[in-house]
Amino acid sequence: MNVTALMEEFMLTEAVSGYETKMAFKMKAQFQPFADEVAIDKVGNTIARIDGTDSDAPVVMVFAHVDQLGFVVRKIEGNGLIQIDRLGGIPEKVLPALKVSVRTIEGQYLPGVITIKAHHATPPEEKYKVDLVTSLFVDVGASSRKQVIDAGVRVGCPICYKPSFSQLMGTLVSGTAVDNRGGCAALIGIAEELSLNRPKSTTYLVGSVWEEFNLRGAIIAARRVQPDLAICIDVALSGDTPDLANRYETALSQGPTVGLYNFHGRGTLNGTIAHNGLYRLALSCAEKTGVQLQEFAALGMLTDNAYVQLEGLYTPCVDMGFPARYTHSPIEMCDTRDIEQLVRVVSSMVSQIDQGFALDRFA
Repeated sequence: MNVTALMEEFMLTEAVSGYETKMAFKMKAQFQPFADEVAIDKVGNTIARIDGTDSDAPVVMVFAHVDQLGFVVRKIEGNGLIQIDRLGGIPEKVLPALKVSVRTIEGQYLPGVITIKAHHATPPEEKYKVDLVTSLFVDVGASSRKQVIDAGVRVGCPICYKPSFSQLMGTLVSGTAVDNRGGCAALIGIAEELSLNRPKSTTYLVGSVWEEFNLRGAIIAARRVQPDLAICIDVALSGDTPDLANRYETALSQGPTVGLYNFHGRGTLNGTIAHNGLYRLALSCAEKTGVQLQEFAALGMLTDNAYVQLEGLYTPCVDMGFPARYTHSPIEMCDTRDIEQLVRVVSSMVSQIDQGFALDRFA
């Protein structure tokens, strides 16, 4: 599997949370050569099944979200400018003069730009002020509200960063939706590995929806799959830039990550403490495959595991991932080697799970 080529394809695909159709069908096509069955459920999750060799082994779900954050049209002005609101955790300080793609009701995308006051007319007191998203507009080049509506744009239509992909030095890549198209690429790699070396456990690989919206898409997949344990693949914050060097030990090009703890208290009040058995399994499989594994813990963020763990009578969970810089901005960055190594570790983890794996937290 060529991780870089796969990431380029995925990163250049628009899939705002709630409108993930393009990514769902791309994931389905990528899964099909490796899986025993692939389906897209009612909400849009892409679910691939790889049959295990032991029907008594625990059922495993490995998943990564396919959606990306964006905006939603709130109001269309008479002059054709579009008022917007956030759809997900958009950082407002990067927005003015940003290129965006506006989805029409027919599923086409129009180019646009977020407005910014001309520098020559900006008074000193405004030059260092962050504009709230609710004070900004999207300009698609229309001169009237009717022109915007005739183009297929209505209130409620989603908007995303204009898709981009760049190959940087070595194996580093940058652009839109590294979070979590890197995880999607890893899922395809894991599917390929497991198809060649069948695990004991029947394994479901899921490209989940709605993560950036409300983190509920994956639990719908879990209710269908009813896994005995789950592994979530998502980004970890990279601590190798000056602004985060005193907060995290993680770094690009130093291997994949295992998440021990996350918690989001701003209106969510949820998070995940890793299942100890899965954490220890990650450590042993990293050593077995010759991969350096980075440990990660953070406040202010969470993954789909926060809700998947509550399914059934408790689903043991662990977060596995890869470091990324500049998350939720239009120019996220990662190292594809970290993703390749992530594939090796997670594939090994799944292969090691058998009837004897202890699911209880205190085992």
